[in-house]
Amino acid sequence: MAKEAQNQNQKTFTLTNDETGESIQLPVQDGTVGPSVIDVRKLYAQTGHFTFDPSFTATGSCKSRLTYIDGEEGILMHRGYTIEELAEHSSFLEVAYLLLYGDLPSSEQMTKFDHDITYHTMVHEQINYFYRGFRRDAHPMAIMCGIVGALAAFYHDSLDIHDPEQREISAHRLIAKIPTLAAMTYKYTIGQPFMYPRNDLNFSENFLYMCFGLPAEPYKVNPILANAMDKIMILHADHEQNASTSTVRLAGSSQANPFACISSGIASLWGPSHGGANQAVLEMLDEIGDKKNIPEFLEKAKDKDDPFLLMGFGHRVYKNFDPRAGVLKKACDEVLDDLGVHDPRLELAMELERIALEDPYFVDRKLFPNVDFYSGIILKAMGFPTSMFTVLFAVARTVGWISQWKEMVEEPTLRIGRPRQLYTGPAQRPYVPMNKRK
Repeated sequence: MAKEAQNQNQKTFTLTNDETGESIQLPVQDGTVGPSVIDVRKLYAQTGHFTFDPSFTATGSCKSRLTYIDGEEGILMHRGYTIEELAEHSSFLEVAYLLLYGDLPSSEQMTKFDHDITYHTMVHEQINYFYRGFRRDAHPMAIMCGIVGALAAFYHDSLDIHDPEQREISAHRLIAKIPTLAAMTYKYTIGQPFMYPRNDLNFSENFLYMCFGLPAEPYKVNPILANAMDKIMILHADHEQNASTSTVRLAGSSQANPFACISSGIASLWGPSHGGANQAVLEMLDEIGDKKNIPEFLEKAKDKDDPFLLMGFGHRVYKNFDPRAGVLKKACDEVLDDLGVHDPRLELAMELERIALEDPYFVDRKLFPNVDFYSGIILKAMGFPTSMFTVLFAVARTVGWISQWKEMVEEPTLRIGRPRQLYTGPAQRPYVPMNKRK
């Protein structure tokens, strides 16, 4: 039994043992917005009990000033600014500055930050040789896990996490170099030469150039595609304490170097339940196959006994609508219109969107298209293979990961993460020699 009380100085939550009648008071902490939390750090010392929360869905693992999500209302904010405003008015690098430093930059600050990131985009030349050790048909995420972790072997002059200047250099290097490595990974898997970054292009233009440019001819960046890429990057920059971000924080709590921590985040993101959702959208479209099959598959999605899932609709966190989806739908329409793409799979996606949004079953349950639905369509239209989708997610999310890591490391109360467990294995038992075992 539990109840909340409040005295003059501190709100508390009273927890009572129904068997013994003993009670303890646990402090309640309030955030700026959102639910309050019950501080259970002294629970074990006071009661001999741990809390049990598989997947940590009811547990606040940290304090953070970066990102706030209200899934019921469809709100996503970075440092107090809504994602809609940031996507409308800011560039990806401006959002990166906001996440790293807490406020939107002045003109002078933005000029310096842009310069610092731009002049870190080159990678050590010997990294080129690392790629030769991977099979050409290796999954791009497998390459990224290895190559990002290897950065610590090349940039060991910025690994002291206790030095603020080295932390900042590492943050800039990761934001700048991971797009270069992602583009190199793509080029490697298709057998094309690596393209060095260009300092005269902005972040998203440069990334598209490194992915699709060729030494044999000039490459002109399509501004509509660059704008859409920038929007995708902004919308995926950070998303509170998701699986990959929590992985980065847990790795960082051991005082591991930032390159290793970001590599761990990439490994976590690789899981199809996390970063592979936009790839799953395209695979679902392949399964549907043709526009005439859409009604049949929508009925399958409504059937609880059918394993078919309508990928790209609804969201685990957003119970109303995904605030990122509206922004990306506009960019999606612009890209498809500009490219004049006549791809049966993309046409199928647009028809699926139209029919689902007219179906009362999906409308009543607020199963609207989410950010993964539109990002998958845009990336396919740009020419990226589905195997690269999660890599592009990692390029954007690096900003959030390194901002979360930096925030955590700068906390004076930093301690290594150590979740506990409910042990359900055998109790202590005697050892039996092999010759006496049955």
